[in-house]
Amino acid sequence: MEFGTIEREIRVEASPEVVFDVVSKPEHLSQWWPDQARYDPAPGSAGEIVFGADAGDCTVVGFTVVDADPPRTFSFRWTHPSGEVAATGNSLLVTFELTPSRGGTLLRMTESGFREMGWSAAVLEQQYNEHITGWDFYLPRLAPYAATLTVRP
Repeated sequence: MEFGTIEREIRVEASPEVVFDVVSKPEHLSQWWPDQARYDPAPGSAGEIVFGADAGDCTVVGFTVVDADPPRTFSFRWTHPSGEVAATGNSLLVTFELTPSRGGTLLRMTESGFREMGWSAAVLEQQYNEHITGWDFYLPRLAPYAATLTVRP
């Protein structure tokens, strides 16, 4: 099995503009993915996302915006060591590509950079599988949340 890239595609019943906000703005991101998100959604902005904040056993993860091209693309790097600048080789790259589709949006999520992290084979496989499990849990929460932001006739 190749542990290089994770790709997912979902259709969202909301405009690309709404979906872009849902994947790029911290106040929306924290409604379907991390418990908290603190960053400016502009290229080069560094911040953090927090998982498990409600359970008291939180994990803080570095988060750096790479690209923001509304309403088409939003990408960020994450999982880099604390105190380091996110770059190829020390972080994973997540890209959301948005395409208008039958009155809604086709969202393609790609996460890459696993092989470049320099992990042992066992750690690479573990991290890759954990991220697959995570995206399979969190990504389906995005569409129902985006639908709550869409004004219906």
